[in-house]
Amino acid sequence: MKKRVISAIVMVILLIPTLIIGNNVFAVAMGMIGILALKEFIDLRSKDKKIPDIVKLICFIDLLLLIFSEFDGYSIAFGLSYKGIAISFITILLPSLLCNENKYNTKEAFYLFGSVVFLGLIFNSVILIRNISLWRFLYLVIIVTVNDTFAYMIGSLIGRHKCFPKISPRKTLEGLIAGNLVSTGIGVIFYINTVGNVKMFKLVFLTLLLSIMGQLGDLIFSKIKRENNIKDFSNLIPGHGGVLDRIDSLTFVVLFYIILFGII
Repeated sequence: MKKRVISAIVMVILLIPTLIIGNNVFAVAMGMIGILALKEFIDLRSKDKKIPDIVKLICFIDLLLLIFSEFDGYSIAFGLSYKGIAISFITILLPSLLCNENKYNTKEAFYLFGSVVFLGLIFNSVILIRNISLWRFLYLVIIVTVNDTFAYMIGSLIGRHKCFPKISPRKTLEGLIAGNLVSTGIGVIFYINTVGNVKMFKLVFLTLLLSIMGQLGDLIFSKIKRENNIKDFSNLIPGHGGVLDRIDSLTFVVLFYIILFGII
């Protein structure tokens, strides 16, 4: 627990200044975190087959290309740059023609391409939302943080009914319900007092949906870990695991918010 608390404090100290400053400083920070997250996906695959270093380098470059592609109002209307996605696909797939099939083949190429595009979309969207409004981004972070906190607390105290025992044995129905209700309430209050007024029913309903999406994201990443027989994606953050362990819930919340943008 001590390691977990210290790590959390260090993360807050490092991230808050970049979040407040925003712009290119925040974008660079997200690029660095994105690289660490992609490394965890690559290491997960490398357990079965070592990925050539040149392919890893290509993936890192492609990821940064996607993360740093347009992150303004144009992007949210038309999505990531098609050029960036096309370049990623070509540069990640072509090395499979030159490498020994036992070292790198099309299966690994499609896995890596999916990882690069997924993380590129996530971190590009995070930068985009932050650039549009600090308060909107904090609204999403609050939903995720409060949900995780209260789901764990209530689940530990009164949780009796397991909801997904094969995927995440500690999660309980009581915890999930409590997490959704509290995060929705606090999220709505925060939004009204910072972002602006929205029809109450719509705001409550969409905030609840965002909260549920965060829990689904957590479950998806838990399933990935179960399928690969690992507890954490890495030990980069003492007491917390890896980058992917920390952003699991946020990924789905960010993606769903991009879909909802303009509605809330």
